[in-house]
Amino acid sequence: MKLITAHRILIGAAIAFFLFYAVVAVVHGRPGALVQAAIAVAIAIGLGIYYRRLRRRWGPRP
Repeated sequence: MKLITAHRILIGAAIAFFLFYAVVAVVHGRPGALVQAAIAVAIAIGLGIYYRRLRRRWGPRP
C-alpha cells in the first residue's frame, strides 16, 4: 500500500467521524450542541475539499 492510499483512507475516516459527531451532538441536545455540530460539519467540509484537491495533485486512485 502506498502512503497516499493510507492518507486517503484516514481523511475519509475523519470526514465520516466529524459528520457522525455532528449528528450525535444534535441528537443529545446538550447546551452548545448546535455550535459544536456546526463546527464539526465545517471541518468535514474542509476535509472534503482537501480530499478532492489530493486527487488533482496526486492523480486518480490506482
